[in-house]
Amino acid sequence: MKGMILGLAMALVAGPAAAQDAVVAARASGLVGERYDGYLGAAGALSPSLRAQVGAVNIKRRALFSDLAARRGVTSQDVGVAAACALFARVAIGEVYLLSEGQWRRRVSSEAAPRPSYCG
Repeated sequence: MKGMILGLAMALVAGPAAAQDAVVAARASGLVGERYDGYLGAAGALSPSLRAQVGAVNIKRRALFSDLAARRGVTSQDVGVAAACALFARVAIGEVYLLSEGQWRRRVSSEAAPRPSYCG
């Protein structure tokens, strides 16, 4: 399952260059971050355009999660949480992330990438 999730995580970061650049820049600035459920979240105020781009990424993720869940006989929520574990490994220093307790955190250089206990 880990290999499948890694492939899924790689597919999640692909997308149109202009939209991807805006989302990447928003992640670097701390406006957007990875969430515990496998979706991108707004950690700050987003412009309508950026909010739409984040929404488009999340729609693609939802479709991937649903498809994979149907093929594996699990819930899409389970797939999203597993994908989050793979995506958290890619959180760069300075980027923000949201764990299930609900507080946005910024990764600092003195800490490893976030690895919640449920990621195994």
